[in-house]
Amino acid sequence: MRRLIPFPWMSLSLLVLWLLLNQSIEPVHLLFGTCLGIATPLLTRKLQPLGYPRLAKPITFARLLSMALVEIVRSCISVSRIILFAKPAEVKSQFIKVPLDIRNPYGLAMLSCLINSTPGTVWVEILDDKHELALHVFDLHDEQWWIETIKGRYEKPLIEIFE
Repeated sequence: MRRLIPFPWMSLSLLVLWLLLNQSIEPVHLLFGTCLGIATPLLTRKLQPLGYPRLAKPITFARLLSMALVEIVRSCISVSRIILFAKPAEVKSQFIKVPLDIRNPYGLAMLSCLINSTPGTVWVEILDDKHELALHVFDLHDEQWWIETIKGRYEKPLIEIFE
């Protein structure tokens, strides 16, 4: 059974998503959604060379996502205020380097998604020689605060979840 449906949760999610998008549970939609749910994971299996990650602590993951959502909304309001009302000379846009302890590729990918989803920040690259994250901040006031925020709020929970 595992060979036919290698990732059952993904297959079920695709079926439910298909039914929701079509707003119907007619047999044709059930059949096509099932085919879609079985075929997509089989065809994309080679894109996951390390396999799908196991979440060690789902509660920590949910807490991280909820905290990130609050941070995204707060940052969106802050960046909007800066764009609308601040004078260009007042904005201190800079690059910073954040030393990283996380090594798991899935944890790094999740950290990248969280940082790039937050308005005003952009993940530039990982500097391999020191394993530092090069980050661009739209309005930088305190570099140390950014380093502590990324390491404490994002990196530490991701290490618990993925490593």
